[in-house]
Amino acid sequence: MQTGARLEAFLGVTDLERAQAFYVDVLGLAVVESNGFSLVLDSDGTTVRVQRVEAAPGLPQTVLGWVVDDVVAAVEELRGKGVAFARYDGMDQDDHDVWSAPGGDRIAWFADPDGNVLSLAQLV
Repeated sequence: MQTGARLEAFLGVTDLERAQAFYVDVLGLAVVESNGFSLVLDSDGTTVRVQRVEAAPGLPQTVLGWVVDDVVAAVEELRGKGVAFARYDGMDQDDHDVWSAPGGDRIAWFADPDGNVLSLAQLV
C-alpha cells in the first residue's frame, strides 16, 4: 500500500434519493457525483461512496463516524433536524444519549434511513 493513499468509505443503501436527502440535507455532506447507481459525497475531504444495494446490510456496529469538537452540540443540532439517537442496554448514556468511554471519549449513535449505524465522537 502506498503511503499517502487517500481513504474512501463505502456504504450500502436501498434508496439513493432517500439517502441523498439524509446525508446532504440533514448531515450536510456535499454531492460530488450522482449517477443512479451510486452517490459520491464529500465529508470534509473524505469521499463517501453510497452504493445502491438490494437489501441493507443491517450491520450491528458503527459503519461511519464523525469526530466533532462538541458531541452534545452536534447531537442537539441533528436532533433538531429530526435525527433520533440510539440508547443501548448496558451503556450508561447521559440525557443527550451520549456514552462516556472509560478513557474519556464521548460517543453518540444514530442510524440513517436504511439502519446503517453512524456515530458522533468527541475524543479526548
